[in-house]
Amino acid sequence: MNTPTPSAWRHWQLERQPDGLAWLTLDRAGSSVNALSADVMAELAGVLDALQADPPAGLVIRSGKAAGFIAGADVDEFAQLATPQQAQALVERGWHLLNRLAAVSYPTLALIRGHCLGGGLELALACRYRLAIDEPGTSLALPEVMLGIFPGWGGMRRLPALIGAPAALDMMLTGRPANARRAAALGLVDARVPSRLADAAARQHVGSGKPPRRARGVAGWLNRWPLKLLVARRAHRQIAAKDPQGHYPAAPAIVTLWARHDGNALRAPEVVQRILTSDTARNLLRVFRLQERLKANGKPATGMAPVGRVHVVGAGTMGGDIAAWCALKGMTVTLQDQDAARIAPAIGRAADLYARKLKDRRVARAAADRLIPDPDGAGVALADVVIEAITEQVEAKQALYRALQPRMKTGALLATNTSSLSLATLRNGLAQPGQLIGIHFFNPVARMPLVEVVQAGPDELGAQARACAFVGQLGKLPLPVRDAPGFLVNAVLAPYLLEAMRCVDEGLAPETIDRAMTDFGMPMGPLELADTVGLDIAMAAGRQLAAQAEPPRCLADRIARDELGRKTGRGFYTWQDGKARKNTAGTPPPGLAQRLVQPLVDRTRQQVDDGVVADADLADAGVVFGTGFAPFTGGPLHYYATASPSAVHPGAAAAPDNP
Repeated sequence: MNTPTPSAWRHWQLERQPDGLAWLTLDRAGSSVNALSADVMAELAGVLDALQADPPAGLVIRSGKAAGFIAGADVDEFAQLATPQQAQALVERGWHLLNRLAAVSYPTLALIRGHCLGGGLELALACRYRLAIDEPGTSLALPEVMLGIFPGWGGMRRLPALIGAPAALDMMLTGRPANARRAAALGLVDARVPSRLADAAARQHVGSGKPPRRARGVAGWLNRWPLKLLVARRAHRQIAAKDPQGHYPAAPAIVTLWARHDGNALRAPEVVQRILTSDTARNLLRVFRLQERLKANGKPATGMAPVGRVHVVGAGTMGGDIAAWCALKGMTVTLQDQDAARIAPAIGRAADLYARKLKDRRVARAAADRLIPDPDGAGVALADVVIEAITEQVEAKQALYRALQPRMKTGALLATNTSSLSLATLRNGLAQPGQLIGIHFFNPVARMPLVEVVQAGPDELGAQARACAFVGQLGKLPLPVRDAPGFLVNAVLAPYLLEAMRCVDEGLAPETIDRAMTDFGMPMGPLELADTVGLDIAMAAGRQLAAQAEPPRCLADRIARDELGRKTGRGFYTWQDGKARKNTAGTPPPGLAQRLVQPLVDRTRQQVDDGVVADADLADAGVVFGTGFAPFTGGPLHYYATASPSAVHPGAAAAPDNP
């Protein structure tokens, strides 16, 4: 690796202070975020050369970006891996450089503000000390498994040694982030410090002479032979239970590399090459980029003010949960319904949400205080966004809009959460039709990342862009769609669910049908999903999207018996405590999964052809994040385009149930 001299450094700034400390700031040129690209790492090697020639009393590494510490490796470089040799070289580069950082003679400290992810956390782990600045955006994680790869630059060795094998494996196998509070509790950082004291704390800590942290007690012993083999066996069993078909090979590879190779992937080159050049890694990287594209839709245009106040009309499941989420994200929210008694259950659900999501009681209390019951609708006049989430009846919604519009402040957005009604129809008769936009959340609001932002006709007021920015402010993924029956997600789900129900009519057990799709890689089967959504809603969507065709007999019979799924306790399954009780599933017949997937793929393509969504990539993004379509496939259209002919045609001989 060529190592640039200080005069040629573009990304790193080194400042030596009179007390002997050196402060090294990463501010990657030409980028809003720091990533450990090849040129950034080559310069770091040059920095270490300079410091080796003239060692400081201590080194503090920090970020010059407002966005955070280091977002990880450069994902574009992963996308360009074409040969096993390139994959091996990429791992070697990071492994050797961070080992060199870990071996320097002077104390080192990573001062972490904002996101510290992947290779960024591996760099921090190579330092002797770590401090996390205690701010809401601070987040430490090794999320490589979510891209179908592994933390190969030392994370698999250093993280278990620091916090113990169980906690480290949990972080590596889930990609779950730790905020500053949790990172300190785990021992991942030496301390969390307020922003105003960060530099002083870093200066004091790096010169403290304290020994570096190590996992102790049982957590430390579990890193040792032969106990680590017992931990590994348990982890492999848990992985197999969650992914019995082995769709995501990176997770078991992480366990094997830690248990048998001390976290050094270079000792297992066959694993490096198999994982980093796999179709799964390529497809998960594709899904990551699709997610980034959706996130970009949520960035406000220059000069666009953030939303501070929201008013929600309708305190049912959807309206109440939308209001709760807006308050969680820092907005002042007024929630309106016919009386306080109708609002009370939503307030109770919100309190449960805040207790789960916000571990600090004071922060949870502040969120609860931002959610204000408002039976009389006084908050309409103050709101930047007014969201309607009442019953799916055109006349009721239109009457509400006519009452709301004169009371709204100039420039406010009027949004509907409708999942099935035409936006063009809802706009009829409004004094300012262009003010109404569709912002379609999915249930459960707190868990579903996608939000469809629906536009009907010309967008003269820029409502769709403003609504997308609002959705981005909520931490959700906005998908712009054109007004059409079912928009994108419900439109593609309807034929998929109906095909599954036709299979029930043909005599297949619901458990067998659902098993075919969970084996394929779906988070739940279509019939369990239909029960979860509600069979009455599935019936209405099916009629709307299937040209009023006769519904499957099994669906009509259950609705006639008022068996509507989870909400009534019985549908295709019996429900107890929110969970479906199932009989043992039979072995799905060959080709069943492909038969069920085909209508979904066909409808996705139709929605692209009809201009409901801008292009095939956005359609794949919407279906993956809106339905949970198996991410390792890269999305339904990508799957159809890249899978073998025998895999995508349900009648083909010996058609497999996975791509």
